[in-house]
Amino acid sequence: MRLRCAVLDDFQNAATTFADWSPLSDRVEVVTYAEHFTTEDALAAAVADADIVVTLRERVPFPASLLARLPRLKLLIASGMRNSVIDYAAARANGVTVCGTESAGTPPVELTWALLLGLARGIVQENNALRAGGPWQSTVGADLHGRRLGVLGLGRIGSRVAQVGLAFGMEVTAWSQNLTEERADEVGVTLARSKEDLLSTSDFVSIHLALSDRTRGLVGAAELALLQPTAYLINTSRAAIVDQDALLTALHEGRIAGAGIDVFDTEPLPTDHPMRTAPRLLATPHLGYVSRANYERYYGQAVEAITSYLSGTPIRVLP
Repeated sequence: MRLRCAVLDDFQNAATTFADWSPLSDRVEVVTYAEHFTTEDALAAAVADADIVVTLRERVPFPASLLARLPRLKLLIASGMRNSVIDYAAARANGVTVCGTESAGTPPVELTWALLLGLARGIVQENNALRAGGPWQSTVGADLHGRRLGVLGLGRIGSRVAQVGLAFGMEVTAWSQNLTEERADEVGVTLARSKEDLLSTSDFVSIHLALSDRTRGLVGAAELALLQPTAYLINTSRAAIVDQDALLTALHEGRIAGAGIDVFDTEPLPTDHPMRTAPRLLATPHLGYVSRANYERYYGQAVEAITSYLSGTPIRVLP
């Protein structure tokens, strides 16, 4: 009898397209779900007979209450090597092995710049006007060269975003709670005196921090008030780092020039959510990690993880 593997949130039917599951065909039946399960009850019912679950990013929580309802589950595979919504202790207590996959840092870097450039040059507005027979040239673009880019977080992704800013001829400053001048020098950027200094002096602010107790709500109403009215905010990191209600207020009141957002408090975003219709907002449905190379890595390494687990030698075990 074959084991059953459930692949969650396969919105683009990519799991079986970007990886070769044939080596497992005689031992594992793969079932993919293109719909997102919004409640624990719905998810528990869908995967009740699953021995293996592959979950995408940190969209689906696996708390102790859910794990207790899945007695058949033995292997949980998460894309990426960090997942804040899996209760690892509960997984161990229920005999569930949790494995991760590698994740490339370049796709979110590239999306960050797609959002930033799209905002700066009014790409969506101008494209829509052109296609609809609207006005010829209705916006005046914001320059990058000579302007200041403020990067919150100078890790694997933030440092690459900063280097692209330097290539555009921007002045780049960076800040995080543990950032040192030595690290800033390595990347070739200036260490901001404080978070407040970075926010108040930057023309563009891009967030690249891991979500933790220290970064949750790091950019709230008071911080948004520091931004210049001509400034743009980009968040391709984690939604909870920015107070979503405060950001909506700032956008509606025109207190910042615009925002590029790829992450949301609730995903997928409900059809009536105010972020869908906010002014001065360029939003994408969490595309930061969605690229061919990343999907090949995620699902290809999921196959590797299952194969290794079945041979008794699990790999990339989390945490």
